[in-house]
Amino acid sequence: MNAHEPSHPADVLVSPEWVADRLDEFERDTPDYRLVEVDVNPSFYAERHAPGAVGLDWQTDLQSGRWRDIPTPEEFARVMGDHGIANDTTVVVYGDNANWFATHLYWQFSIYGHDDVRVMDGGREYWLEHDFPTTDEVPSFSSVEYTVAEPDESVRAFRHDVYEVLDDADDSDTEDTTLIDVRMPEEYRGELIAPPGMDETARRGGHIPGAINVLWADNVGPDRRFKSPAALAELYEGHGLAPDDPVITYCRIGERSSITWFVLHELLGYERVQNYDGSWTEWGNMIRAPIETGE
Repeated sequence: MNAHEPSHPADVLVSPEWVADRLDEFERDTPDYRLVEVDVNPSFYAERHAPGAVGLDWQTDLQSGRWRDIPTPEEFARVMGDHGIANDTTVVVYGDNANWFATHLYWQFSIYGHDDVRVMDGGREYWLEHDFPTTDEVPSFSSVEYTVAEPDESVRAFRHDVYEVLDDADDSDTEDTTLIDVRMPEEYRGELIAPPGMDETARRGGHIPGAINVLWADNVGPDRRFKSPAALAELYEGHGLAPDDPVITYCRIGERSSITWFVLHELLGYERVQNYDGSWTEWGNMIRAPIETGE
């Protein structure tokens, strides 16, 4: 295996079998281990879920109640503590749609400095399709104290960061940053502003000028588990990326792009990857924000 074919880090990606072997620990009312499900459709959790898993609602638990933003440190700490998650808890996240919002939660954990967070490979669909244990019982765990230190937003991009990328595009002395639009090609081309049934939208369709389109689903196989390290490395090398290149990922609201951020930053070891969670609902609504349409 060469430098361009890293292995999946065992501490950030775990198999469904790894989780199944530890269900007793996830079901205990101690903060050592906690399993968290977060779905695009929050009602799925109530139907059935892995035993011991707590359910988070991305619309309330992963967004701030004050403004459009991720939870404030205080809000994040309250949600975690209320679900029995302490700062030293081993947290495993999973969800539907091949872990869209699970990786988004993982990304938030990384901002707020949680040391031991992992993603269950394959997510909810793989767990159900392969007949792992399920229940409709909602666990009740004792509340614990959770504290957030100074947030580290180095993995997060804001609109001013994107403007800087566009301003620097014509400067030969400035290092180029690659913008990766992970949405469907129809969204990228401007033919569709949002996937069917999605409420968060924008006034205009298209993509940020210069962005390349690498579909989020290209990171996973038909079974919704992540592709091999070699295949993932080949995918992004094929788009001209190297592990030391600066990259900003985006989608519509930052959840699909979290998958690509997770692959590049956590699985492939790209050190300078940021997720622009304002994404198209911000960029496509801003006055005088430049856009491109078509391929």
